[in-house]
Amino acid sequence: MPSQPYDLLVIGAGPAGSGAAWAAAEQGHRVVLVERDKIGGTCLNYGCDPTKVLLHTAHLLHAARHADSYGIRIPSAAADWPAVQASLQQLLDQMRGGDDQQAREHLATKGIDVLKGDAYFQSPREISVGDQTVCAERIIIASGSQAVVPHIKGLRDASFITNKQAVSLPMLPRRLAILGGGSIAIQFAQLFHRFGVQVTLLEQATTFLSKDDRELADQLCGLLANEGIRMETEVELASVQRDGAAKRLTFRQPGRAEETLLVDEILVTIGYQPMLDLLNLPTAGVETNEHGIMVDRTLRTSAPHIWAAGDVTGSYQYTHVAYDQGRLAAHNAFAATPQPFDDRIIPWVIYTSPELAHVGQTEEQLRAAGIAYHVGRKPMREVERAVANRQTDGQVKLLVADDGAILGGQILGANAGELIAPVVLAMRAGLPATMLATTILPYMTMAEGVRWAADAAIRR
Repeated sequence: MPSQPYDLLVIGAGPAGSGAAWAAAEQGHRVVLVERDKIGGTCLNYGCDPTKVLLHTAHLLHAARHADSYGIRIPSAAADWPAVQASLQQLLDQMRGGDDQQAREHLATKGIDVLKGDAYFQSPREISVGDQTVCAERIIIASGSQAVVPHIKGLRDASFITNKQAVSLPMLPRRLAILGGGSIAIQFAQLFHRFGVQVTLLEQATTFLSKDDRELADQLCGLLANEGIRMETEVELASVQRDGAAKRLTFRQPGRAEETLLVDEILVTIGYQPMLDLLNLPTAGVETNEHGIMVDRTLRTSAPHIWAAGDVTGSYQYTHVAYDQGRLAAHNAFAATPQPFDDRIIPWVIYTSPELAHVGQTEEQLRAAGIAYHVGRKPMREVERAVANRQTDGQVKLLVADDGAILGGQILGANAGELIAPVVLAMRAGLPATMLATTILPYMTMAEGVRWAADAAIRR
């Protein structure tokens, strides 16, 4: 390690940290990147990337088992789970640029020094990593988040897994209980169910997917229930205990007798909290609150030479947001005129089959705010390409103001994550719904559903 201070030290090699390190190195700054685990962070190794690979594989398996509707006869379709895992690891290495060591060596060729271990502030500008100490003029904290573990009697003794273990299980459980009702819980539920696991979702709140449009979220949950996934809300989990090789959960619901559920594994997905405990932030003068590290609009912390990006700020826990925040933090660390982070238009997608994509406000939010709006809908059963592909579940739903401004868009359907893109772009550019409604699109495409939903909205 150089004896002189680095220009920039980045803590965490996930999307935010890697994005920051790359951006700074591209500008010729001397950068050191500290990572306790694997390059790529949670998203690449234990989250977004492996779950999407496994979801796609599960979708192929499901399609093969239901190929009769296309006139295709497949005598049997089964998953070879060890082979699925081997294929997954090959793809992750490809995304990472090789195994973890190769990824670190690749970063070094770009002028980014990499240290492996936990970062600990010894002083505002000095950080120890194992038996090494490095200092830097500027620091970006992007240490990510970790799963929240609920305080449930017997849960820790009985043992459980989080997303970190779920994507690399050596064998599939026969019965699985998933604690939580957000997007991660929903995705894992369909993933494991399509691999033949008996899945039960247990959610404490009154609804699943509370951040999404209620109409489309309920429609998606209905489709998942029809597949055979058991979905229970308003669950008070009283205790967990070992029952031989299995685990017995005891829970209550309003108006129902106490129930027990016997499973082989428990997956905890109730939420994620910033990973800050080991950093010794008070020594650095970095203030936190109940959500995470406190930052201003330019992502600067209470310490003038330190910025924070990604999940540690406790705002949007999305990879695409973390990446953009990391690059912006690196820019602002050296800029004469720092730029604010623009969080007005943040899309997200639930990668089930069908997918549920969201941008902007929901009907519930608009009604609560007293904002007048019009709804434009186009059911997928009326989109010719969706009919041809036998993908008619869902709809495109656009919320439009009296002046034609697009206030929000929600899409439930095949490839909804791709279909939401023109809506995101239109909102970002301030384009009215009329532009979407009058744009000629090729026939037959799923994107026509977006055009006709916009047309329905402006006609109202």
